[in-house]
Amino acid sequence: QISDIWSMIRRMGEQSVCDYCRFGIAVCRQYSSGSAYPCVSLSTPLPGIPKPVFASVDGHEKYETKITTLENGLKVASQNKFGQFCTVGILVNSGSRHEAKYPSGIAHFLEKLSFSSTAQFESKDEILLTLEKHGGICDCQTSRDTTMYAVSAEVKGLDTVVNLLSDAVLQPRLLDEEIEMTRMAVRFELEDLNMRPDPEPLLTEMIHAAAYRGNTVGLPRFCPPENVEKIDRKLLHKYLQSYYCPQRMVLAGVGIEHEQLVQCARKYLLNVKPVWGVSTPANVDKSVAQYTGGIVKVSRFIRPVDDFIPFAVLNMMMGGGGSFSAGGPGKGMFTRLYLNVLNRHHWMYNATSYHHSYEDSGLLCIHASADPRQVREMVEIITREFIQMTGTAGEMELERAKTQLKSMLMMNLESRPVIFEDVGRQVLATGKRKLPHELCELISNVTASDVKRVTMKMLRSKPAVAALGDLSELPSYEDIQAALSSKDGRLPRIYRLFR
Repeated sequence: QISDIWSMIRRMGEQSVCDYCRFGIAVCRQYSSGSAYPCVSLSTPLPGIPKPVFASVDGHEKYETKITTLENGLKVASQNKFGQFCTVGILVNSGSRHEAKYPSGIAHFLEKLSFSSTAQFESKDEILLTLEKHGGICDCQTSRDTTMYAVSAEVKGLDTVVNLLSDAVLQPRLLDEEIEMTRMAVRFELEDLNMRPDPEPLLTEMIHAAAYRGNTVGLPRFCPPENVEKIDRKLLHKYLQSYYCPQRMVLAGVGIEHEQLVQCARKYLLNVKPVWGVSTPANVDKSVAQYTGGIVKVSRFIRPVDDFIPFAVLNMMMGGGGSFSAGGPGKGMFTRLYLNVLNRHHWMYNATSYHHSYEDSGLLCIHASADPRQVREMVEIITREFIQMTGTAGEMELERAKTQLKSMLMMNLESRPVIFEDVGRQVLATGKRKLPHELCELISNVTASDVKRVTMKMLRSKPAVAALGDLSELPSYEDIQAALSSKDGRLPRIYRLFR
């Protein structure tokens, strides 16, 4: 047995020598025992592994998403997907951006009031019990331009689901006690929004308010405290009469046969008179988003969370918890913000790029956070990254970004609720749906000059800035604007030597 072990060790040594010959000394890692282990680059194919064969579209994908427009203007969109469960919902072209003629906060109220008592169901509990028979759950989400009522349940319960959705959207009772409970819920959410350690939801509100001051997507998504008492049943009915009409709705479904969904739509949504009466879509606000730029600041003392770190250490000592991941291929470690910001400036807590897309506008943002004493330096670093985006992206950098985007797209579209939302939103906004392979093709066609072009276009507009926390070291808006107009992103004023 000992001789067999020594024979195996010799063979491993021969393999290591072979690896030296194949990959060179630089790619092998030496250990204290004298043995070596090949350290092959991720961009180099592994030796002895057959060439991968990737799946290809067979040509039938273009028939997956089907759209039918009913006589009353309601669109029915579906995509079949194997499985015993389906996700079905009604999306309405209605959100906080449409509240220019109303007190802001109506969409926020409607989200909280969703799936309450209706003409057929006495209470929310009765709705939940009905869905429970089909293993179903329900949810409503409002954004700046869309309100989405969704249900996931067994396919055999489709008739019940569409009936329930029709009743929840078109026949809500909006009882006084329900509205009062919603007022309490909204007040609590507003208090929680201002007290939670994570400032991202509030900063998202502020950046929209700065970018589109007083118009469309710049209107508040959350109900302002002064409007909580103003919103009542009469006002809600007036708003619903204008925006909740068939022409502004899509019934979307994933995991069901299209004709079956169309039949249910004709049965429950074709000749239904809403509780608020005949809809008058002539009163719809059709304003186009006007980007203004600007700055919104909220000075606040950020409560220290010193005990969080010891508890996190204790948690790891106890063997629980999870691990951080940026998601996608490479875990985001090769992005610019990771390499140029987080990797070089250890004092910066966060640096994340994200974007908001709307029917007629959009925002590209960088969210960053640091100690208040280093806010000025943080702003200069982030500004420099905006400026450097105008440079030509390297081929490998661009390809990695495109591959990661396509990967995220395809991974997200493996989820039935995400497919449902994608189908509904696209059909609601454009009347049709671009399929995943079409989107991937568009992503593949992006060139370095395209990236430079849109970056230059963005930098020519006024910046929008949102700042939350101790703002004593924050540069002025004029300084930030001047830095973005410069060649190197440097702030005009020098740093103070002493704080």
